[in-house]
Amino acid sequence: MPRLLNINNYHYRRGGAEVVYLGHGAMFAAAGWASDWFAMKHPSNLPGIDERHFAKLIDLEHMHRRLDRISAAAAIIYNIDARRRIAGLLDQRRPDIAHAHNIYHHLSPSILGELKQRGIPVVLTAHDLKLACPSYKMLSHGQVCERCRGGRIWNVAVHKCLKDSHALSSLIAVETAVHRIGQMYTANIDRVVAPSLFYRNKLIEWGWAADKVVYIPNFSPTEWTTIPMPDDGPLLYFGRLSEEKGVATLIRAAAQSGVPVVIAGTGPQAAALSALTDELNAPVTFAGYCTGSGLAELFARTRAVVLPSEWYENAPMSVLEAHSAGRPVIGADIGGISEMIRHDETGWTFAAGNVDALAARMAAVAAMPAATLGEMGLAGGVVTRAQFSEARYRESMTSLYATLGVVA
Repeated sequence: MPRLLNINNYHYRRGGAEVVYLGHGAMFAAAGWASDWFAMKHPSNLPGIDERHFAKLIDLEHMHRRLDRISAAAAIIYNIDARRRIAGLLDQRRPDIAHAHNIYHHLSPSILGELKQRGIPVVLTAHDLKLACPSYKMLSHGQVCERCRGGRIWNVAVHKCLKDSHALSSLIAVETAVHRIGQMYTANIDRVVAPSLFYRNKLIEWGWAADKVVYIPNFSPTEWTTIPMPDDGPLLYFGRLSEEKGVATLIRAAAQSGVPVVIAGTGPQAAALSALTDELNAPVTFAGYCTGSGLAELFARTRAVVLPSEWYENAPMSVLEAHSAGRPVIGADIGGISEMIRHDETGWTFAAGNVDALAARMAAVAAMPAATLGEMGLAGGVVTRAQFSEARYRESMTSLYATLGVVA
C-alpha cells in the first residue's frame, strides 16, 4: 500500500482544520496506507507520536525576547528549520504523496519546495482563504473585504487588517509578496482541495487555475447517536468566541427575542461577550469549552444549533456535528454555510449580521413543536451521512490521489 505524509502546524485538536488533518490520516491508516506525520513540537500534541523530525515551536504571542521574535518573524516567511527537519524525515521514510493542511505562519511553504524537489506530489486542503487573502479571512475590522484581489496586497498593511497592528500587517504583506514572487504555493502544490464550492469559486476568482482546485467536502468525524429532541430548551452555539463568528449578533438577537441560548466555547472575545450579555440582560448562559460527551450533553438539552458567522466560512464542522446529533441549524447565509443547510428542511438561513432577522428566526424555532424540529434534525442526519460520510470522503480523496499517480 502507498505511504501518506500528513502535514499540519499542530498535532492536536486545536480547531476544525486539526480535526480533519487527524481524521484524514487515521482514515487512510485504517484503510491500510502507511501514515506518517509532520507538525511542530508542542506540549499539547497527541501522545504516542514520533516527534524527532517535528519542527521547533513558533509561538509569537508568548515570545518576549526581541531576538526570538525577529527569528520567528523570519520563519513565518520561510521556515528553514522546518525544511531541514522534513528533509530528515524524507531521508528515512519516502512518502508516495504528501497532504498538507494549515502550514501558514509556522511550518511555512518552505517544506513544499523540499517535497517538490524530491518529486513527491503535494495536495493542500484550503481550510481558510490564505491562498488568496494575506490575512486568511477576507475580513478587515469586522467587515468582509476583498481589497487585495488582483495582487493589491499592500492593502493588508495600509488597513492594518491583522489585529489592527501596522507591524504585524506589514510583516504579512511582506510574507505574501515573497511567497507570490517565488511561486512557493502555486509552483509546489499539485492540487488544492476546497471543502466548499464557495471556496473553490473564490480561489479561482482570485487567480488559482480551475484545474488545480478540486471540491471535496469534509467528512463528519463523529458518529453521534441521534439524540431525542426535548420538548423545551435553549438554542446552542458552540465554537470559537471571536469577532468574525457573529456571537455578539446572537446575544443581541437573544435579548431581542427572549429566546434562551447556551454558548459553548472559548476565545479572545469571551470577556467582552459576557459583558454584553450582562449589559443587555440577555438570556444567555456560557458553558465554556465542550467536546465529546460534554457536547453530547448540551445537544440533549437544546433544540437547535445557531451558526451566526459574519465572515466567509468554509464548511463548518459544527453543521455536520449538529446534524449528526439530530439538531437543525440556523445558519448565516454567508460563505459555504448555506451549501450545508437545506432551508426549511434541515434548518434555516438568515442574512449575516442582521439581528432582527436572526431574532425572528429564533422566536419561530422556539415556538415549533418538538416533533417538527426532530424531523428536521433527522433529515439533517440523513444528508450528513449521505454527502459527508467518511466513505465518500475517502473515495473522493483516493480518486484525487490516483490522478497524481498514487494508486492504492
